Amino acid sequence: MSGVLAIYRRELAGLFMGPLAWILLCIALVLNGYLYSVYVKFGTDVDAALRMVLGNSIAFWVLVILFPPLLTMRMLSEESRSGLLEFLLTAPVTDAAVVTGKFLAAVTFMALLWSSVFVYAFVTAIGGPPADWGLVVGGWLGATLCSALFCSIGLFTSSLTSVPVAAALSAVVLDIGVVALPLLAGLSDAPAVMRLVRRVHVLDHLQNSFLFGVLDTAYVAFFLAWSALFLFFTVRSVESRRWR
Repeated sequence: MSGVLAIYRRELAGLFMGPLAWILLCIALVLNGYLYSVYVKFGTDVDAALRMVLGNSIAFWVLVILFPPLLTMRMLSEESRSGLLEFLLTAPVTDAAVVTGKFLAAVTFMALLWSSVFVYAFVTAIGGPPADWGLVVGGWLGATLCSALFCSIGLFTSSLTSVPVAAALSAVVLDIGVVALPLLAGLSDAPAVMRLVRRVHVLDHLQNSFLFGVLDTAYVAFFLAWSALFLFFTVRSVESRRWR
């Protein structure tokens, strides 16, 4: 895994040197700030408002489904089209290091995006009731882990094509499937289906633990395991280019 840090620094710098990351960051900050102020203004308590921003609202799921694919769509597909990926594959870094470095850069950006909730909680505490800081930290961690899962999906689709737009659209479809299929399957009364749904239910794993300030290692392992699975698929996809 040598070279992870070098790839990570390169990708993170590339994100913040381009306009897309700044546009996404501004959209998220404006939207989350506005919605948080609306939730508090209309009588919702601070903790409930924070839960809305970090996973209990449609706005959160729109952001977490759309933003990771937009961040990752060029990381492998554009480099494949330009020939830079072949250069990286011949450099003294492993395929796993290339994928991991790019993944960590995307996750770091999403972690910074969700860290705005610390500002909301601090400002609210100055002029009103204090927030539950366990909820703030747990909600931020849950939102980051959930974003990491979708970043890994975005990298996987980016490794399959040399067209960034196609990679982004494919990732969005997969993200919607990950969120919606457990809800649809939950309509079944079959016990086996219900057990399977509980194992892959992203909303349940986020909303019933992190948003209450509870750090359950089983829920952390859920997001890490699924992220690792898609990263494994991505590494295998990148390795297959050596044989083409």
